[in-house]
Amino acid sequence: MWWFFRIISSSVFLLTIILSIPISFDVGGRDSGLAYSLSLFCFYFLYSAAKLATPENSRIRWTLTQFLQIFQWILIPGLLIWSLHNFAVDANSTDWVSRTIGGLGSHKHTTWSDWFFGNGGLIESVTLGGWDKTLRYSSPVFQLAEGFCTLLVIQAAGQISRWLVNRGRSDTWVLILLILSASIIASAVYFLWRIALFPSISNVDATLIGVTVTSAVFLCAIGIGTGRGNPVESSLLFAYVVLCVYQIFTDYVQSPEAQAAAAEQAASQPEFPPLPPIIMASYSTLLHLFSLLPSAVYSSLGFLYAAFQTIAPSVMTSLVYRLIVFYCATRIIPAIRESGARALMQEPSLDDSDEANRLLGFLSWFSPSILIAVYTSLLLQHFSTSNSEEGWTLRHGDAGGNVWRWINVAATMGLYAVELYLGNDDADGGLVSHWKTD
Repeated sequence: MWWFFRIISSSVFLLTIILSIPISFDVGGRDSGLAYSLSLFCFYFLYSAAKLATPENSRIRWTLTQFLQIFQWILIPGLLIWSLHNFAVDANSTDWVSRTIGGLGSHKHTTWSDWFFGNGGLIESVTLGGWDKTLRYSSPVFQLAEGFCTLLVIQAAGQISRWLVNRGRSDTWVLILLILSASIIASAVYFLWRIALFPSISNVDATLIGVTVTSAVFLCAIGIGTGRGNPVESSLLFAYVVLCVYQIFTDYVQSPEAQAAAAEQAASQPEFPPLPPIIMASYSTLLHLFSLLPSAVYSSLGFLYAAFQTIAPSVMTSLVYRLIVFYCATRIIPAIRESGARALMQEPSLDDSDEANRLLGFLSWFSPSILIAVYTSLLLQHFSTSNSEEGWTLRHGDAGGNVWRWINVAATMGLYAVELYLGNDDADGGLVSHWKTD
């Protein structure tokens, strides 16, 4: 039963982090968001280090972890209020750009301690500036780590498919896996067709896309033809390549031309109900039931909607994808390889015979801090200032980093090519010998 409460607690924690960090940026500005994310990063880094440094079955560890788990629900809103109070841009003062350019010279400090420790002092500027630079220069690392973790997941999925086929009822599993692989490839081809229709594609971009897709198809064909790969691996690799290319050329929002065309098409259509009358009647009844709810529920839903509106769609998509592949690479794959499915509910261990599993287990201990750093880095890529009344936004900035995304695609396919070259034709070798059933 405790696993259910752990899932609920982790979900609430993830939702709190996803909503609170963009709120600090959107309400208080860049300094406020950086201060809040840095304070969260330090807290969860110390929390993970304390858990790692204490013995597993000691009372000190149990007491410390229980206290910090309860205290975090008070600390998170407290840190948000603290960052907004101390680092937010005052509406009556200069705008965020002027404050940033002014630097230390724009503050009139009367004492040495105020210049060193005060608001806008040396410690604040160095700390927030260092955190900003660290996140900015860590973006390529996070991008390459995404490709590496994706490759681990692809290889594990291929080994699982081999194990399912070899354990019995092979014809059934072969048919299911072929249908699954064909569906993945068809979806990837559809998004590839969408990419071809983008108006921003230049001749150089088209050449890069052609070379990348051709190389991916060539690798997939070699893997299936030589028996060192399988359709599941090939379809997932091709889908990831298309995903990376799609993220390079779009921000998951419609262009102004597409929005104008959609508005014109909607205006020219007659006003018919979008659904059959029986469904529309049920929908109206459901809306009436919602209208009977207390006003606090509407306020909560409105707050959640406004909070999610501050996040760019590409940020949410990249965050969800990186969370999935990071969790699979650090918890699911090593756990099932060693102990079966029951190990998913256990804490990661550093006592592992495999060096790769030991490294992934070590990183999983600091997963909350890594999540905060990755998420803040994604938000900073879309943070931009303007001369409007808002002053800044998290939705219209230039994400950049396209060069590193192309490098990530090339590195992922290169590592997969090396794996195919160094692999063997034995379908029961490698990872398969480690899979266990419960």
